Amino acid sequence: MVQVGAVLSGGLIGFYAKSRYKKISLVRNIDIPLSTNIGYGLYLGHFMCIVISPLANIGNNCNISQFVNIGSNDGPSATIGDNVYIGPHVSIIEDVSIGNNVTIGAGAVVTKDIPDNATAAGVPAKVLNYNNPGRYIGRRYHIKDNLSISDLT
Repeated sequence: MVQVGAVLSGGLIGFYAKSRYKKISLVRNIDIPLSTNIGYGLYLGHFMCIVISPLANIGNNCNISQFVNIGSNDGPSATIGDNVYIGPHVSIIEDVSIGNNVTIGAGAVVTKDIPDNATAAGVPAKVLNYNNPGRYIGRRYHIKDNLSISDLT
């Protein structure tokens, strides 16, 4: 897991990266603070209107679609596992835990934990089945040491 700000710090490359980050954030309406913990292989599907809390923890190979909100009104924010697909217009609210290999359908409002290998959708989100979860995660980033978000927190 890497803090975005740690990657963008230092030197001429860091300055260039921070200026590109600010420009893209403004143009695309993306709010992902530099202090957010994000694993390797993050994929932003349509690259617009995404808001993520600085207290959120996002695992490896997470696929986030457009118009997604991950946040909290009070206290800690969501912990999202590895190989998770988050569909368009999803809201993940408060301190919920989303397991590994999970698919969250479009328009869902997640207010409770979702277990590993589940597909969830609806308002509020409910587990629909355990058939073929995480199938929309393509080009997975493989870590040599086999680390996951649970090993790092």
